[in-house]
Order: sequence, then C-alpha cells, then structure tokens
Amino acid sequence: MEVRVSVIKKRLKSIKRIISVASGKGGVGKSLVASTLALNLAEKGHKVGLLDLDLYGPSSHIILGVKDVFPEEEKGIIPPKIHGIKFMSIVYFTEDKPSAFRGIDITNIIIELLAITQWGPLDYLIIDMPPGIGDETLDVIRFIKKGEFLVVTTPSKVAMGAVSKLLKILKELKIPVIGVLENMKMTESSIIEDTVAEIGIPFIGSIFFDKNLEDAIGDGDLLLKTKFMEELGDNLKKTNL
Repeated sequence: MEVRVSVIKKRLKSIKRIISVASGKGGVGKSLVASTLALNLAEKGHKVGLLDLDLYGPSSHIILGVKDVFPEEEKGIIPPKIHGIKFMSIVYFTEDKPSAFRGIDITNIIIELLAITQWGPLDYLIIDMPPGIGDETLDVIRFIKKGEFLVVTTPSKVAMGAVSKLLKILKELKIPVIGVLENMKMTESSIIEDTVAEIGIPFIGSIFFDKNLEDAIGDGDLLLKTKFMEELGDNLKKTNL
C-alpha cells in the first residue's frame, strides 16, 4: 500500500467538510466559484482552506490576488493565509510556469499535495478541481473518502453535455453532490434546470453574467462586494453550506 495514502487520511481528519468544485469542461467559471465560495465561507467566520488542484491551468491565486506569501515547511507544508483562507496550489512548485503532466505523474502530484499539506482543523476545505472527467477527478474520489461535489456549468448545451456525463458518473459512484450551479447566465431559460432535474441532481440556482466582475479579479475585498458574490451567497442559502 502507498504509504502517502495513509498520511492523507491523517492530514484530512480534522476537516469537517471537503467540497470539490468541478465541471465537465473548462471555461465555465469553476475556479471563480471555488475561490469566491472560500471567500464567502471565510467571511462568515468559518475556518476555510482552498486547494487548487487544476494542474494545467491553476488560477485561484490570480483570482484572489495571492502575492508574496508562501508555504512554510515544518513536518510537511503549512499553507499561507490569504483573506483568512489557508491556500495551497501547484503554482508554489511550478513557479506558475507551463507544465505538462501525463498518466502516473498526475496521480503522484495529487497524492503528494494531499499528503504534505498540513491543513489543521478546518470547517471547510474547498478543492478547485481540474476541468473534465479524467484521472484527476477519479483520484480525488479515490483518496478523499468524505468529499462532496458542487458542479458548475454555463447555460450552454455543449457545457451541459459534458457536465451531464460528470453528474452521471458521480451518481453511479454514489458520491454526494450538493447540486449544480449555473454560471454566466444571460437570458431567462430553464434548459439547465430541466436537464439537471432529469438526472436527479439538485439544481442550486443561477448566477447572471456580471460585466463588472473582471475589475474585481485579484482583489478579495472587491470580490466580496460584487453582484456575482451577492448572487452566489443567495444561492448558497438554498444549500446546507
């Protein structure tokens, strides 16, 4: 048995809830939802961690404006705090340079990040998942036994087609799914809600396109004041978060 797998259990044992924010494809705002969800929960007074597991295109550090703060080494890696959130990302090891990973390398990176990071007691650990349905998603399911999923899509048939596959896999594996969040909505339509209902997964609600959101990227304080954050908060009231 891989020794690091047993270490992962110890690292996660003091975390009450682990929520993986996922999508069937890229470009739906998954990282933005994960980052602002962590901000929202921290603002409410919860102890929160954010793990960016998007190995190919990590962006949570850009969204939150993480600069000049680094992990410390002490019997593992202690994540730095940004806006009250304990933050860990692959960028601390790749120096934000382009990286190409294949096969077993992906699994090894995920195991290593989970095994070395000392989160300590947390109410929530939010995981920004890689896009798509591949080894990364299956590895998270495999190594994090008490995880839940929050799935993000856009009001697009193409996006929902990929998301539907992810939802069906999660349902087949009996993985808890908090629900589906529709992001960047621009017109009134029930296509996403109806499709999610057919699969038998809760539909959380919609966040309409916020044209001013880009100006807040990189500033956690501004993000908290955006229409996006307001609508995210309203939707979270419909869940047990």
